[in-house]
Amino acid sequence: MISDRKLEHLLICKHYDVQYQKKTGFEDIELIHRALPEINKEKIDISTEVFGKRLESPLFITAITGGHPSSLKINQELAIAAESEKIALGLGSQRAAVENPELNKTYTVARENAPSTLLLGNIGAPQIDYAEKAVEMFDADILAIHLNPLQESIQPEGDIDATGFLDSINKIANQVDVPVMAKETGCGISAEDGILLQDAGVDFIDIAGAGGTSWAAVETYRAENKYLGELFWDWGIPTAVSTVELSSSVNIPIVSSGGIRSGLDAAKAIALGADSVGIALPILKEAYLGNDEIIKFIKRFNESLKIAMFLVGATNIKELKNSNLIISGKTKEWLDQRKINIKSFGMRT
Repeated sequence: MISDRKLEHLLICKHYDVQYQKKTGFEDIELIHRALPEINKEKIDISTEVFGKRLESPLFITAITGGHPSSLKINQELAIAAESEKIALGLGSQRAAVENPELNKTYTVARENAPSTLLLGNIGAPQIDYAEKAVEMFDADILAIHLNPLQESIQPEGDIDATGFLDSINKIANQVDVPVMAKETGCGISAEDGILLQDAGVDFIDIAGAGGTSWAAVETYRAENKYLGELFWDWGIPTAVSTVELSSSVNIPIVSSGGIRSGLDAAKAIALGADSVGIALPILKEAYLGNDEIIKFIKRFNESLKIAMFLVGATNIKELKNSNLIISGKTKEWLDQRKINIKSFGMRT
């Protein structure tokens, strides 16, 4: 049953180590320090605008949960915090609630507690018939279409027929009256797939790169035979790499997520070309403690982002995107072999 699976995922993420064992790639990124930043830190503006909605931070709480009664309280706490701090909130896959309206409350509770901030709906690529219902369920501002071939490959009840996904995504984009986001679930998106998604009519891409939560790891804890989950635990494109691949190949906004853990990580991601950043697992853990703890996390995140911006002399997100940085190590090796020119990052300003 889908609802029971959602609960299993929540409990596994809460109690077990489900993160990638390899790095995000941000350890290979160094922002160039300015000893003379010539700006006032108190006047740094980290606000941004996403499809007409002004947000006080580029931080997205990316898709976490919904579809099981126990997730109602979590989404309530997340929504209260998102509304308080005026950041975006993504909800988990809505399939369970579309198929069983009794679960709608686990999603509508978000809009009830976050009437003005940006909320993202969530369906799978093949679920064309669910698209409009998903948007209407809680008046979603953006509809995310999740892509999770690795998770589907590992989980016992996974759907491993991915034929026609691009056509489905195109139909969904043309069907709904809100912007559409394509999002991976932890394995990253390549330049080639980014171009295909942009051509299919997607307005926004969340790369969800390798380095944060591994859904192969999550499914490992559910499986009787753990061989496949352990084998593919670290599969995917590192978040820093995927961010550069997308920023160098598409001209639609990018969310960089997958192992983002601080405002410093966020500053690096934005300097690599992201427009916003996303965090899920650390905020989920805070959600069990209540919205006060989520708000504390967000404030710490925002403060560390402002410090990073101060140290590179950036007064706003646009200036941060043009900051100088150095790419080294495995991330440089990867991008070199993908024939992506990274020299310009070092001397942009």
